[in-house]
Amino acid sequence: MTSRTPIWKAIATTLRSEIAEGMYQKGDKLPTEAAFAARFGVNRHTVRQAVSALVAEGIVHSRRGAGVFVTMQPADYPIGRRVRFHQNLTAAGRTPAKSVLSLETRIARPAEAEALDLERDAMVHSYEGLSLTENQPIALFRSVFPAERFPQMLDHLRDNPSVTMALAQFGIDDYTRASTRINAKLATATQALHLRIAEGAPILRTISVNVATDGTPVEVGRTWFAGDMVTLTLSDD
Repeated sequence: MTSRTPIWKAIATTLRSEIAEGMYQKGDKLPTEAAFAARFGVNRHTVRQAVSALVAEGIVHSRRGAGVFVTMQPADYPIGRRVRFHQNLTAAGRTPAKSVLSLETRIARPAEAEALDLERDAMVHSYEGLSLTENQPIALFRSVFPAERFPQMLDHLRDNPSVTMALAQFGIDDYTRASTRINAKLATATQALHLRIAEGAPILRTISVNVATDGTPVEVGRTWFAGDMVTLTLSDD
C-alpha cells in the first residue's frame, strides 16, 4: 500500500513551485498563516510546518513580527558551448562559490573512459563538490579528467576549486562543451542532504563532455541541479 504524502509536504511543494515560477519575487512577503490555512483548508500548525521546511532550504526567511519573506528565486544557468560557473552566476547578479567534497584518483568507469577516449581501466582524477550561490547549494557535481594528461590536476584544485584555472595550468586556455544530455531525476537521500532539499524532490541531471580547441576530450562531468533553485537555459555561446 502506497503511503500518502503528508499535507504539509504537499503545501511546501506547492509554495516552492509558485516561488520558482515567479508568483512571489525575491523580497516579497508571503501571505499570512491564516490566509494559507484558509486557502489549503488546513490548520495553521500544518502551514507552519510547510513554511518551516522552506526556511530550512533557504528559500524564505521569517522575521519576528514582520512575516515570511522570499529569500531567493531560481538562478538562470545557460547551457551552451562555453559554460563557466562563476561567469554565469556573476552575470546574473549572483555570488558564486564552490565547496570541495572529494578529490581522488581512480580507475575510470566504462562510461567515463568512453567519453574521454581512454583505454579501459585508464586512471582518472575525480573532483566532486557543491556549487553555491548566496551560500545556498544549487548543484552537486562530479568532474572527471584523464590522469595521465593532467598529472597534478588534484593539487591545483586543492589550491583553487576552479576547473578553468586548473586546466589553464596545463596549457588549456580555452575549452568548449561538445555535448550535453539533460534528464529529470528524483533526489536520493545523499543528494537531498547536500542540496538541502527533500528526498525525492525534483532535480535536473546534466551529463557533458568538454573538449580542448583540438577536439580532444579534457573533462566529462555530471551535475545534479536542485530543480527549484536553477532554471537551465540553452545558449549558443
